[in-house]
Amino acid sequence: MGEPERWTRSTVYPDMWVDPDDDPRDRDEPGPEGELATLQEYLGDYRLTLQMKCEGLTPEQLARRSVPPSTMSLLGLLRHLAEVERDWQNWISGKIPLARLYDDGGGFDGAVGEQAMVDAAYEDLAREQAATDAVLLSHADLGQRLGAKQITGREMWVHRVEEYARHCGHADLLRECIDGRVGQ
Repeated sequence: MGEPERWTRSTVYPDMWVDPDDDPRDRDEPGPEGELATLQEYLGDYRLTLQMKCEGLTPEQLARRSVPPSTMSLLGLLRHLAEVERDWQNWISGKIPLARLYDDGGGFDGAVGEQAMVDAAYEDLAREQAATDAVLLSHADLGQRLGAKQITGREMWVHRVEEYARHCGHADLLRECIDGRVGQ
């Protein structure tokens, strides 16, 4: 199989995913007020970026692995991030830990190109994101230490932004390998 030809939907900037006017992450209004709102907006934008990188692909394409021996795929990233969101809930809840979602290398090894698995991955991720958001939002003081590890709420929000940002970089490369689409 040959390498896919590089392409983008953007007609304005050849290194962008979509034109600025079509980018749902670009807002014409001023940025958010306050630390929590800023963290939430950045996290939301990275979540949306990952979703955009996965749009328009078949289950087989979403499950396509990167470079051997890596097991990383876009579908694996969706499953991994659902697992990570659950882990974060366990870190901060102080309750009996929730069971792992996947017993296959953090969601990567078992990611196969089946529509049912893709649907389940999106459902798992949305559910776990909402649950982690709810737990963190129940602690208004970002400096409050949470759970057995005594992590501050601020550290958890920043760590979540970092995790999604890093994996969006992986998603850029994975998507380009799948169909040649490039961009921010």
